[in-house]
Amino acid sequence: MHKISITIITLNEAEHIADAINSASWADEVIVVDSGSTDKTVEISQDLGATVSHRSWTGYVDQKNYAARLASYDWIFSLDADERISEALATEAREALENAPMQHGYRMPRVTFHLGKWIRTTDFYPDYQLRLYDRRSGRWEGRYVHESVKIDGPMGYLKNELQHYSFQDLQDQIDRINHYTTLAAKQMYESGKRARLIDIFQPNAAFIRNYLLRRGFLDGKVGLYISAIQAYTVGLKFLKLWELQNQRSANLPTQHPPGTHA
Repeated sequence: MHKISITIITLNEAEHIADAINSASWADEVIVVDSGSTDKTVEISQDLGATVSHRSWTGYVDQKNYAARLASYDWIFSLDADERISEALATEAREALENAPMQHGYRMPRVTFHLGKWIRTTDFYPDYQLRLYDRRSGRWEGRYVHESVKIDGPMGYLKNELQHYSFQDLQDQIDRINHYTTLAAKQMYESGKRARLIDIFQPNAAFIRNYLLRRGFLDGKVGLYISAIQAYTVGLKFLKLWELQNQRSANLPTQHPPGTHA
């Protein structure tokens, strides 16, 4: 059986870290890479037996790859502090690696607990995540948002869910959306994407996709709220992209015909 290292990157996660580490107790080691917590994150992690490393923040991708390099074993399960590994998922992960696995990594569905219930509709679900992987064949890649593990080789799927406790409350969700859309717009702009007039329909499309096509209506008022907030997120992202491109255009130097001077 292959041994598994669980890696967690943290910054002021005292509220979540104990539950995350406890859900990882089945693994062969737990590594926490902390980037300067001022709460009890480090103390709690050490008390629960995790190996803690201190490293200044260099971005999600870099931190997660660094954590993987610290691991004693090649098979990595990358866990966020606000996530939990259920007993069923732990058992399934172990069984997948009992013999020499044909896969180099495994995706698993992630379910989010929000507004008092598990959400299995809208864009929130199944939200497949590649978190169990052989570091000899994979590494984290990405820029500002949507970082993910890229695998050189075949991938498999696990059926049990990774549990996600993403938002403390609605204000926390709004704050995170504001942060995310700023980074997303920057990433879109730097990759060459530009906002177009037709993009004014993107929020409408997002609402229809979430509420109707992905069955948000089955979750009642919660599904309606999530569908609306997903539409808001998409609209805000494109508005910030539009703002970026107009700011950059305004800062471009005036072009003069050859042979003339300003």
